[in-house]
Amino acid sequence: MRHRAAAAIIAALLALPAAAAAFAQTPAAAETFDKVWSIVRDTAFDKSFDSAAWDRVRLELRPKAIAATTPGELRAVLADMLGRIGLSHFAVIPSTPDAPGDAVDLSGQPGFDVRLINGQLLVTSVDPNRGGAAAGVHAGWIVDAIDGTPMASLLNPIVRDTPGRVAQLEAWRVAQRRLRGPSQSRASVTFVDGSGAHVTKGIQRTPEPGVPVNVGSLPTMYVRVSSALKETRSGRSVGVIGFNVWMTAVDKPFEQALDRFRSADGIVIDLRGNPGGLAAMIMGIAGHFVADRATLGVMRTRDSELRFAVNPRLVNSVGERVTPYAGPLAILVDGMTGSASECFAGGMQSLGRARVFGQTSMGQALPALFDRLPNGDVLIHAWGDFVTGTGVRIEGRGVVPDEPVATTREDLLGGRDSTLEAALGWIDTQGARR
Repeated sequence: MRHRAAAAIIAALLALPAAAAAFAQTPAAAETFDKVWSIVRDTAFDKSFDSAAWDRVRLELRPKAIAATTPGELRAVLADMLGRIGLSHFAVIPSTPDAPGDAVDLSGQPGFDVRLINGQLLVTSVDPNRGGAAAGVHAGWIVDAIDGTPMASLLNPIVRDTPGRVAQLEAWRVAQRRLRGPSQSRASVTFVDGSGAHVTKGIQRTPEPGVPVNVGSLPTMYVRVSSALKETRSGRSVGVIGFNVWMTAVDKPFEQALDRFRSADGIVIDLRGNPGGLAAMIMGIAGHFVADRATLGVMRTRDSELRFAVNPRLVNSVGERVTPYAGPLAILVDGMTGSASECFAGGMQSLGRARVFGQTSMGQALPALFDRLPNGDVLIHAWGDFVTGTGVRIEGRGVVPDEPVATTREDLLGGRDSTLEAALGWIDTQGARR
């Protein structure tokens, strides 16, 4: 069954081995290969798509697919084929492990997040209520080894052979495959702490927090929305709202948080680490801050264009008449901000309604469909392109911050969020509320 989304990056992030039944020989290898190949051919949105070259790819790779004897071998052939397209949002989500030893339960998480910074895998945030914090893990620590496997052996090839922003995504995926495990199990993680000493911590994995959401054939996602009132150096009040994925479960708590912050001197939307989701949501979230039907962006498919217009939100969470928030608005992004998050940030930036802070985003902003394949896997494939209202193409470029802010180990060790501080500082320079 086909479903529509702009969430293929989520699928790529979540395409980690899941618990499964006993390993079986790859079924329907030829049918699966042919299905993937024909879907790409039939839905290619670029009018310059080279169908003759795509025919040659089929002649080259189909025999390899037919010869595959394991799910992993078939998926490797499909990954090779999809990689030749040279665009984001083309991937296969496995429905079974690649091999018997891959049948691992990864439902438990360690309670801290990581980023590849200057070639090192750093802890960037720690959930105070989960295993990492209980074990004494701190932001800024270097992840040196996980369950005895040195991270350098896994990360050095990525750093050497992969472009910067893609390297960050791949490093995150590699780390998650090691850090996750069965809920209530323990991971042995060796860090380099702030003093340069190596410390090994036993960290209990716990279930991912949030509201579980299922969309079509995608893996279960867990929606989390956070909000806090911050104060600038000059004493101005700023509401900070963050969420981890664009799903409909975000809408209500986001609206409630905004209601609490309507009298604030500024608002910050934190999209760092948010890989995207349902693209249609960007119109409603933008409507909390824009009072007219301005164009955030345009989705271009093979045969049509779809305009993403702001949907002004004129009623609050309890049904009272309101006007969209008109004060200063900042958006935070980083190298793990993707897809719908990029469409929103880039669209609001193009309207001049928000100032963007942080690091250039993924540059993987194509809307996508996902289809169940004959072997049970799910194919994610782009079916359109996205440009902002001013014609800026996000794919491959990313959202370039108005104020670039690097994340450093020194800041993390010192407990400083330099990107948020830059946004708060900018709000301090703005005049009185409009």
